[in-house]
Amino acid sequence: MALLEVAGLAKSFGKLTALAGVDLAVEAGEFHGLIGPNGSGKSTLMKCIAGAERPSAGAIRFAGRDITEAPPAERARAGLSIKFQITSVLPSLTVYDNILLSLQAQGSLATLLFSRTRAALHDHVMAALEQFRLADRAGEPAAILSHGEQQWLEIAMALAPKPRLLLLDEPTAGMSLEERRLTGELLGPIRERCALVIVEHDLDFIRDICDVLTVLDQGSVLDSGTVADIQNSRKVQEVYLTRV
Repeated sequence: MALLEVAGLAKSFGKLTALAGVDLAVEAGEFHGLIGPNGSGKSTLMKCIAGAERPSAGAIRFAGRDITEAPPAERARAGLSIKFQITSVLPSLTVYDNILLSLQAQGSLATLLFSRTRAALHDHVMAALEQFRLADRAGEPAAILSHGEQQWLEIAMALAPKPRLLLLDEPTAGMSLEERRLTGELLGPIRERCALVIVEHDLDFIRDICDVLTVLDQGSVLDSGTVADIQNSRKVQEVYLTRV
């Protein structure tokens, strides 16, 4: 059984069909890329998986459990985490406190009120910052980080609660070539504990890190397979590559 199973997923906004019966499976530890022209349904699919949008039809199963109607908070507790394209770090807080807050959010109100969570979580916070080369910026306001560093901070925040599946929507948008290369290096080690579904327009980046690619076109799956399969797919060559 796959970690994530999406079956017949459809989503309409009035007369606009954003998804038209999408099937998707992601195995534990797999890095799965979603590619396709603008408007093909990639971000809508991610939002449906995360619970930010409710599908019009179809089903979503995560770790053997139907989460089609589950609210986002319930999905997060089950081990699903997401980072959307727009950075949402808290700029007035320190880099350290952004990570700390992401961890504290997993606890109950009573835990936050009556325990010394900062001390208890210190090693965990620093480990997350070390992983994304931000430990030396821990005491600085998040606002002064570069765009790439803010993206890394938000990925670290999404990973800090140790999810089983991380969803990333265009994490390298606006990054320099060097920042994109480093992002690939920083994501590599998470494979040991977390699967990844990533939307990206940088084809070189996504080919370098992903095991499987699914190509969407006009709300439907055009093709899915290994990187080599997709590179050699006649359907992808005829439809997708001419539109990017």
